[in-house]
Amino acid sequence: MRKGESSITSLISAFSRAYHSQFDTPVIFNDYIVKDLISEKERSDIKENMVQGIQFFNDDIAQKFKGKSEEILKWITQVQLSPTTLARSAYCEQVLLNEIKLGLKQYVILGAGLDTFCFRYPELEKRLEIFEIDYPATQEFKKRRLSEVNLKVPSNLHFVPMDFTKNISYQHLIDEGFTNDKTFFSLLGVSYYLTKEELSSLIDSMFANVPSGSSIVIDFADENLFEEKGISNRVEKMVKLALLGGEPMKSCYSYNEIESMLEKSGLLIYEHLSPSKINERYFSNRKDYLSAFETIHYLHVVKK
Repeated sequence: MRKGESSITSLISAFSRAYHSQFDTPVIFNDYIVKDLISEKERSDIKENMVQGIQFFNDDIAQKFKGKSEEILKWITQVQLSPTTLARSAYCEQVLLNEIKLGLKQYVILGAGLDTFCFRYPELEKRLEIFEIDYPATQEFKKRRLSEVNLKVPSNLHFVPMDFTKNISYQHLIDEGFTNDKTFFSLLGVSYYLTKEELSSLIDSMFANVPSGSSIVIDFADENLFEEKGISNRVEKMVKLALLGGEPMKSCYSYNEIESMLEKSGLLIYEHLSPSKINERYFSNRKDYLSAFETIHYLHVVKK
């Protein structure tokens, strides 16, 4: 991420969720609000950049759909942009809603981007405190956009600006009303962009003062991230796109490596979804291009 600039990957992720809710069937994750947070110019620019760049993604598809911009956009979105953000969001929200049924009172979103959970579940305003932690410029961008589209910030949503690559300040959370009660965290689309030391420090900091039973859903790239090409070379393209966007991917892990790191923070893996399990759970029997990314895994991890 370029210093002082909002995250481009958070905007692309929002675009893909909006596209999916409007045009794909069946819907894996229905983020029907996020489209309102993307301006017409941003939507148009993303579409134009993707369509004009189709040869970067796949020359055969460029030839097959020459002159058919909507077909090109569908292919790029479903093959390259949407799979991970949709499935990880669906998985995380499923775990979260179950935790709420069990009495959860606090939810911390690490790297929130243009998350819309609180707006899609207004009935939780009196039951769940939500803390969105993000890079200051990205968070300010979201707050401006909410104001521009007249989406009122509910009383249970708290914004906490923080740079994960620097010292983590727990006090900022406490200042917003965070308490040492059982907490659910999400860390989606972030681990790849942190060094291993930064990720370990972040998890240590977040779980240091919460009780046993607190948990987190996290996605991570496995040790094949920088070698695996994937369908239509999409894994390789993902890594290149992140670099071009000024947000280079820095870290990947074997299962044993990330398990060991989490254990050092007093955490145990409760559930692990490998790419094949993700594909089976969220993408089976589809008639479009959507399928699970080859190198991305999801974990639900619980404090001992």
